[in-house]
Amino acid sequence: MDINLSQCFIAVDDHDKALAFYRDVLGLEVRNDVGFEGMRWVTVGSPAQPDVDIVLEPPLADPNASPADKEAMAELLAKGLLRGVIFRTEDCDATFERLRAGGGEVLQEPVDQPYGVRDCAFRDPSGNMLRFSQPRGR
Repeated sequence: MDINLSQCFIAVDDHDKALAFYRDVLGLEVRNDVGFEGMRWVTVGSPAQPDVDIVLEPPLADPNASPADKEAMAELLAKGLLRGVIFRTEDCDATFERLRAGGGEVLQEPVDQPYGVRDCAFRDPSGNMLRFSQPRGR
């Protein structure tokens, strides 16, 4: 049985700012932009992985969620407490420089980790932590 990742989700509080980062700085392609019941989902992805989508969605994309729950999720996002994503890159240092030049908020400069990767970390415009990992030896 083959099981493959199809989609993952990143909470964003401003789709236009998120698009400027994920499309213009990271270089991901926009695959879909859909509005539904006052919400918006934008799907982006790497041209190198056409069957893996990243959905940029509101912090709590459930139309039946209570206002208090939506507010709590928005507060967690603003504090940077929601889980982020780890991207693989062939050149961590070059990726770091491109993101820093694009205005990304640096959390960690490139460093060799004891678990076999060289990585760096940034925050996206919504506060999510994104790591960029290069396996050592590449």
